[in-house]
Amino acid sequence: MAAPTEHVEVSSSSADPTETPEPKPPEPTRDPESSDSEPAGPDPHEDEDEDGGEPAAPKVRETPEDIRLEAIANTVAVHPGRDVLVCGDVDGDVYAFSYSCTEGETRELWSSGHHLKSCRQVRFSADGQKVFTVSRDKAVHELDVERGQLVTRIRGAHAAPINSLLLVDENILATGDDKGTLKVWDMRKGTSIMDLKHHDDYISDIAVDQAKRILLTASGDGTLGVFNIKRRRFELLSEYQSGDLTSVALMKRGKKVVCGSSEGTIYIFNWNGFGATSDRFAVKAESVDCIVPVTDSIMCTGSMDGYIRAINLLPNRVIGCIGQHVGEPIEELATSWDSRFLVSTGHDQLIKFWDISSLPNTTVNEYRKRKKKDGRMKSLTKKAHGDNDFFSGLVEETEKKEQDNEEEEEEEEDSDSDSGSD
Repeated sequence: MAAPTEHVEVSSSSADPTETPEPKPPEPTRDPESSDSEPAGPDPHEDEDEDGGEPAAPKVRETPEDIRLEAIANTVAVHPGRDVLVCGDVDGDVYAFSYSCTEGETRELWSSGHHLKSCRQVRFSADGQKVFTVSRDKAVHELDVERGQLVTRIRGAHAAPINSLLLVDENILATGDDKGTLKVWDMRKGTSIMDLKHHDDYISDIAVDQAKRILLTASGDGTLGVFNIKRRRFELLSEYQSGDLTSVALMKRGKKVVCGSSEGTIYIFNWNGFGATSDRFAVKAESVDCIVPVTDSIMCTGSMDGYIRAINLLPNRVIGCIGQHVGEPIEELATSWDSRFLVSTGHDQLIKFWDISSLPNTTVNEYRKRKKKDGRMKSLTKKAHGDNDFFSGLVEETEKKEQDNEEEEEEEEDSDSDSGSD
């Protein structure tokens, strides 16, 4: 998660309450992509096809429809066992949606306006019954998933605005604020059991190992922090990196730790070797603001340039483009409970869905592939470069031909290729 920024409020104009427009007959909801020549009024035969047969079945898409919000969402999380997501926006509101590939079935379930300022992070509990949120108003909230009701509120949880949140287990959660303070909370008591400040700038992201013993914090001061939960103490800080560390994730079955940065570089640490990086990979991106692991070797990253990249770790390769929020920074990524979809939120006030079901089967050659002449990344989904469904088939066919041509050329050049990082 990148550095917190203040956003201009999104205002919507409302009609003058003194005006009373003449009542109009209700119009049926139409797909915005449908033809303008379709009749606006109700059609007595709209449920039947042209031959007078059975009514047409609802259209099933490859991915759920985009969700348009009233304000920019800073954060998104997906339910661990259902097709439900929650998001928090810059106005402090939290929304829950159920999503579906059947057209017209994605809908809002509830909304909560308990935060007074921007909601920075939302997370589901492991059992999916609770949602935890943190905000610029320095509060920690616990909500009921079914109805969105506020269950627990910790006012003034930090002295500075809270920026990051991690659920360690069903009772323990960790929070990091804009001044570099890390707190660990026991929600059964509603009190903090750790309160440590070793960073000089905001804590952008928090991760924990599988044993739930070591907390890792990425900070805007350019360091990775290591904290021992069991012993409730600070362990060490890494050496300073150039640029803010914006995200942290564990890869390679916990043997590697990767950190994204505001400089567009991914820093790689060995487990138990946090003092200095073991490797670094410069991605041709403005930044690497968020990281979500897909497999032990493949991760998806979001950037300020609006692109979602699939990246392989060791060998370090940009596999291709998953999708984009055209020209708008990406705030956060999440994977669905069944690992079929990647969910993203950006400054275009949209929550988008991307089909990544085939990504785990991707194999990466040790040798570097020749770059495309136009500099365009390989498309890994039909919507990768913002193309609509009509042109997606043409794009795939063209890219397949280009890939076949590239593979023929690479057979002659593989012996001379460099297997190092880009």
